Amino acid sequence: MFKFTVDVIKFLRTIENNGETRILKYQLTKSSSSSGANYEEAQGAISKADFNSKVSIALKEMRESNYWLRVIYALELGDKSVCKKYVNESFELKNILGSIFSKVSKSLKRY
Repeated sequence: MFKFTVDVIKFLRTIENNGETRILKYQLTKSSSSSGANYEEAQGAISKADFNSKVSIALKEMRESNYWLRVIYALELGDKSVCKKYVNESFELKNILGSIFSKVSKSLKRY
């Protein structure tokens, strides 16, 4: 997730700054970095419930990242093939985080 965040920020540097793109770039930078930061925090969780809470936030932020990447792709900002790569990667990360969240949620319901 760290690499994803760094790669996305590097990609965003290739997109011209104007009133329209500045907001998109800001939102995507926030959501992609927040997802990684929350997953990192989950690694130091003090309980399964704490872990799952952080993973759920990471998942929410990755969903948002996927959304902003799809917007950038649809608007044809930056290199489309690079953007598509990150759309796909964010989709995969979203699925991974969703799977982790689901499995831990099920184990928490048993107790």
